[in-house]
Amino acid sequence: MKYRHLFFDLDHTLWDFEKNANETLHTLYERHDFARYGTFTVDQFISVYSDINHALWRLYQSNKITQSQLREVRFSRTLTRLGLTEDQIPATISAEFTDILPQKSAVFPFTHEVLDYLKPKYRLHLITNGFNDVQGIKLNSSNLTHYFEEVITSEESGCLKPDPRMFAHALERTGATAAESLMIGDNLECDVLGAYNAGIDQVYFNPDKRRHFNQITHEISCLSELKDIL
Repeated sequence: MKYRHLFFDLDHTLWDFEKNANETLHTLYERHDFARYGTFTVDQFISVYSDINHALWRLYQSNKITQSQLREVRFSRTLTRLGLTEDQIPATISAEFTDILPQKSAVFPFTHEVLDYLKPKYRLHLITNGFNDVQGIKLNSSNLTHYFEEVITSEESGCLKPDPRMFAHALERTGATAAESLMIGDNLECDVLGAYNAGIDQVYFNPDKRRHFNQITHEISCLSELKDIL
């Protein structure tokens, strides 16, 4: 058996961030009765938030902004763009989002079935750029905690994927070597290129079948395909 250690990304790979975030944004839209302003629908709220959040995450992963800056500005920018004035923006909305979101439980199809299949055969770990204060809640909410021996976060390791130092830290923490490890994730830059530069084989989880020109060890569009590889 070539691989002994499997490293999974969490958000967008196992835990369905988009679905869980959309449910949370629906809750906040209704809780704060944004419909009363008559300037944007809940779908527009979700769309604008998603665009702004993705842009801010790219800055965060490039070490251009901090975690606190990301959390502070994503809702103010969203609601300002949608036409609200500063005094109309709920002061607590960012904290509410951070509280509600990780309690959501949606995962990608076949997540539990595949992890049940892999757990007896491999040592499973998580390596994530997500924040310490919410990752454990997400794992508990979605019944994923018991699958993983180690959860390596960017905050705990002091660097972010795709920095090779984060992968080196993960190998050291788990007692693994690069040759016996496999990284499974949805992000070409952070997960795939990061693992490649650390000498680790990769599985690119590409459910939307996005076109690309990267050379990858394995590519899948459904988690069930991991059974054909492992």
